[in-house]
Amino acid sequence: MSFDKREPIDYKALANLRYEIRRFLNFSDQAAVRAGIEPHQHQALLAIKGLAADRNVTIGVLAERLQIRHHSAVELVNRLEANDLVCRVRSSLDRREVFLCLTGRGERLLKNLTLPHRAELRSAGPTLLRALSASIAHAPHHRTDKSASSRTSIPK
Repeated sequence: MSFDKREPIDYKALANLRYEIRRFLNFSDQAAVRAGIEPHQHQALLAIKGLAADRNVTIGVLAERLQIRHHSAVELVNRLEANDLVCRVRSSLDRREVFLCLTGRGERLLKNLTLPHRAELRSAGPTLLRALSASIAHAPHHRTDKSASSRTSIPK
């Protein structure tokens, strides 16, 4: 993949996008700490709940979703399980395979964290979308796959 070096880079827009993302992530991290869990634990609960309807969540899937190493995901799940937030369930088809699910306590905690996150997104979302739109407005288009060309534009 080659980039046109003559095309201007909007550093201000990119910096502003990263700032807005960090603001939201900081809000999220603080909310998790106030709820008595680590930010990564909140992210894990959300990943498990968000994927559970589509597919079975394993340690490997969780590691991929959180972009962490497998052994780090194991330790994270161990801490969540010790706090009765997740459980491991062996597959009935392949006993070697272990799936992750939220406990009732995990479900309640995630719901209590999600409600203020939705409110924050409603408040900060338009600013975040403007920052994203500005950062991609002059970005070169190098992707040619169908998923990239079928995306709709972001409203200003």
